[in-house]
Amino acid sequence: MKRCVYINDDDLSHDIYCDNRISNRKYTVWNFLPKNLWEQFSRFMNQYFLLIACLQLWSLITPVNPASTWGPLILIFAVSATKEAWDDYNRYLSDKKANEKEVWAVRHGVKKHIQAQDIHVGNMVWLRENDEVPCDLVLIGTSDPQGLCYVETAALDGETDLKTRVIPSACMGIDFDLLHKVKGLIECPEPDKDIRRFDANLRLFPPFLDNDVCPITIKNTLLQSCYLRNTEWACGVAVYTGNETKLGMTRGVPEPKLTAVDAMIDKLTGAIFVFQLVVVMVLGVAGNIWKDTEARKLWYVEYPTKGPWYELLVIPLRFELLCSIMIPISIKVSLDLVKGLYAKFIDWDNKMVDQETSTPAHAANTAISEDLGQVEYILTDKTGTLTENQMIFKRCCISGTFYGNEIGDALKDEDLVNAVATRSPDVIHFLTVMAICNTVVPIQRQNGTILYKAQSQDEEALVHAAAGLHMVFVKKNGNVLDINFNASVIQYEVLDTLEFTSDRKRMSVVVKDCQSGKLFLLSKGADEAILPCASTGQQTRTFSEAVEQYSQLGLRTLCLAWRELEEDEYQEWSLMFKEANSALVDRDWRIAEVCQRLEHHLQILGVAAIEDRLQDGVPETIETLRKAGINFWMLTGDKQNTAIQIALSCNFVSPEPKGQLLLINGKTGDEVRQSLERVLLTMRITSSEPKDVAFVIDGWALEIALKHHHKAFMELALLSKTAICCRVTPSQKAQLVELLKSCEYRTLAIGDGGNDVRMIQQAHIGVGISGREGLQAARAADYSIGKFRFLKRLILVHGRYSYNRTAFLSQYSFYKSLLICFIQIFFSLISGVSGTSLFNSVSLMAYNVFYTSVPVLVNVLDKDLSERTVMQHPQILFYCQAGRLLNPSTFAGWFGRSLFHAIVVFVICIHSYAFEKSEMEELSMVVLSGCIWLQAFVVALETNSFTILQHLAIWGNLVAFYVINWIVSALPSSGMYTIMFRLCRQPSYWITMFLIVVAGMGPVLALKYFRYTYRPSKINILRQAERLGGPILSLGNIEPQSRAFEKEVSPLSISQPKSRSPVYEPLLSDSPNAIRRSFGPGAPFDFFQSQSRLSSSYARNCKDN
Repeated sequence: MKRCVYINDDDLSHDIYCDNRISNRKYTVWNFLPKNLWEQFSRFMNQYFLLIACLQLWSLITPVNPASTWGPLILIFAVSATKEAWDDYNRYLSDKKANEKEVWAVRHGVKKHIQAQDIHVGNMVWLRENDEVPCDLVLIGTSDPQGLCYVETAALDGETDLKTRVIPSACMGIDFDLLHKVKGLIECPEPDKDIRRFDANLRLFPPFLDNDVCPITIKNTLLQSCYLRNTEWACGVAVYTGNETKLGMTRGVPEPKLTAVDAMIDKLTGAIFVFQLVVVMVLGVAGNIWKDTEARKLWYVEYPTKGPWYELLVIPLRFELLCSIMIPISIKVSLDLVKGLYAKFIDWDNKMVDQETSTPAHAANTAISEDLGQVEYILTDKTGTLTENQMIFKRCCISGTFYGNEIGDALKDEDLVNAVATRSPDVIHFLTVMAICNTVVPIQRQNGTILYKAQSQDEEALVHAAAGLHMVFVKKNGNVLDINFNASVIQYEVLDTLEFTSDRKRMSVVVKDCQSGKLFLLSKGADEAILPCASTGQQTRTFSEAVEQYSQLGLRTLCLAWRELEEDEYQEWSLMFKEANSALVDRDWRIAEVCQRLEHHLQILGVAAIEDRLQDGVPETIETLRKAGINFWMLTGDKQNTAIQIALSCNFVSPEPKGQLLLINGKTGDEVRQSLERVLLTMRITSSEPKDVAFVIDGWALEIALKHHHKAFMELALLSKTAICCRVTPSQKAQLVELLKSCEYRTLAIGDGGNDVRMIQQAHIGVGISGREGLQAARAADYSIGKFRFLKRLILVHGRYSYNRTAFLSQYSFYKSLLICFIQIFFSLISGVSGTSLFNSVSLMAYNVFYTSVPVLVNVLDKDLSERTVMQHPQILFYCQAGRLLNPSTFAGWFGRSLFHAIVVFVICIHSYAFEKSEMEELSMVVLSGCIWLQAFVVALETNSFTILQHLAIWGNLVAFYVINWIVSALPSSGMYTIMFRLCRQPSYWITMFLIVVAGMGPVLALKYFRYTYRPSKINILRQAERLGGPILSLGNIEPQSRAFEKEVSPLSISQPKSRSPVYEPLLSDSPNAIRRSFGPGAPFDFFQSQSRLSSSYARNCKDN
């Protein structure tokens, strides 16, 4: 399908295509309520609570006032709806501002001001310097005589460097006064979201041009949200408008990510629901039996002798309503609230601000912070992620001569300087290719210096290096380039540019020497793309050795080549190139084929080596995270040797003999299979040895392995902790993430460029680095950071704290609901199994919404260990990775605690106030008071670090409970008139509260003391060390849950000489394998073992020590 755009024809395109009104809104005024309610009720829990609320409207079965469920339900829905409405209103304001912005456009042959939303396809739009582009335009004219203009695309792709745009050749020479009268036709594809591709054709109608076809590419367009820079004016024809622009097509709400904690909560909710159904069925049958055998004999019960047909359902349904609070109605809102705070803590963390660029960390996704604490695999890009992406020209090999090897800087090599001074032909040709085979734009500053704007850091490094050797790229006037060499100006005219693609892996330009008139093809690219194109007879062995040598040093390499072209050869090729550029179908493939017809018989000039330094703190960060049990895979498009050297320098893998690299190579299926089998065999053998083993695979072998040997490669992924994948494409990066996800690993992908976006979006957690390649990765990610080193704090501090807090909050929410529900069930057992509620509706509603929610929400400030301790002992992240704070075992503990506390409260209160000692409302208030007192102490017991705010929330909430009930007791119409006044005057009431706290918390404290003293976890030991401020003398055994790849852990201890200052010894071995292997009783303290990943069954069923 294609779109036909008629230039300056207001009638033909007006009704066919949409206008330029932007709308990112999710709702309208009319559909907000039904659409929002539909979305909220699409969730199972909300459907469940709505069913319960509707059943409570049936007065025959409801044990409480329907307001006890309808009130919280409406409140929760109102909060969610208000948040959605507020977000949508902000989107509306943003859209309104953009839509009502005034722009210059041509209407009926007249240039006038209109609002941006009134632009239609085919309209001509005029822009001035620094204007924002309102829609996707095909450039028709600019203020530059050569038809050039400069745009800033940071809002589109995050790249801050200016990009050059040029008008199509058919529009060259059209007078400024005639531009608004241009008529013609643009044939372009239907709207898509590919911001790097636009294949179209332009035909101008007479008198401007007689219907000749002119190809249009992305270089001839101005896309929406870009800014016009360094250009007085430009004009273009609107081809895509409104939400059909390329930027508009990329908008949308990403698929929500489900965290491991959320998945566990869903499972626990399902288990509670099944338990609830069993309880309802048992109590329903018991209730009906009691009714038929005992109740009808009691005159005061007044049961009719014959009831309606649904009589058997009344008691079970009543118990269903009574037990419905087992599933806490407020858990979702509570979790959403605290998760939002977790994200804000990341945004507010001053320790994660990159001081160089003043870039703070940012959490774009507020729902997955706790997943950071359960990461098992990190998949990372190399260039710009582990390295600075700040390229510096270091060494080169020209015609077999090596420069820069001795002093490490070719620019200071006297031999190279002398070769330039003596005008060595090979060196001059090499520098010429460095200076002009690129897309760099030189900009003259006011002080006379030149600023180079480059889309590639490699190109900028080469141009700077050439300038340092007196081959200075000083000016670009249209297609004419001015090169200043030793005070003489050389001019070249660029006839064609054969652009770089990831498939071709090279870039070429066809230039004409303006003095001699000779034509040259200049090429640069990867060694495997340039060296095979060498002319017959030229020896390339020296260049291959240079590439190998530079790669061993961790340097990036580019091969440079050239050849002279004959005029006839070029003219014939130029026609084919123009035809390929005009194709609307398979344009890229056709261009690549035509380029190959010219890029052959090249004269190889040499190899340039560029250094890309490691970022500060990368080795330390990787070493720390490896100690935390996190495995690393490097996914890069760079060469194998370069990637290996970078991996060795940043502690990705250990050097020999501690480490071992296993290579998987091959160009055919059989070669890859044999290599894969060999590596797998070695992995199985060395899995029992304390050796750091990693496999290395390139993109070609990876493609074959994933396609034909998927099962074997998956086994390799299960066995390996470290991998280096070289020459991989963006789609292969995403495939590897999906592979690890299919093995039920928690994955984190981190990158800095547009080629990392697919990998980042595919992973459980995506982290983008705001780097030199722009902000594409950062914008697509769940979290963005300024440097790789901040990943350590993001995971160990924010991820771990978020997991711990969410685990407590979710289980506590179930605990408090189960506590009150069990008491209701016990009361039913002594009230004829009738499903009668002990509590009134107001008390139930206040219990869920006010009395028990505030203290636990302040838990977002709780820290079991200080940040310093967590960073010093990263191995404790194991508890989070293994799910040891939230799993069926820990939940069973909270379940048992709620049952025990319900028995304590009920038994003590019944014996103190039941039967003829007090009225039912009084008993109800005593029981409720006992629950509130218990829960205050439970929260206090589970809080690790107290702040003033936490004390106010816990004990202030207890005081608020009495204040609120005193006020309610003063109201005659409340149904609780004078109750609290009477209770507080009774010594028996306070004795009852004391007994409840002692009986309820005594066994819990005793159990905690026993475990803390005789079976302490490593966290307990660290906590005790923090409290005492002294050395750790001994540590007990770790009790790992058994699984296929684990061994038993040996008893370990640490002793410290008395003469040493009381500074804590590191608890754990410094070896990257410390968490994986034990070296016996004599070794340094070894924390956890797991020779492979934490399996799903193990990770989800571990119990906290």
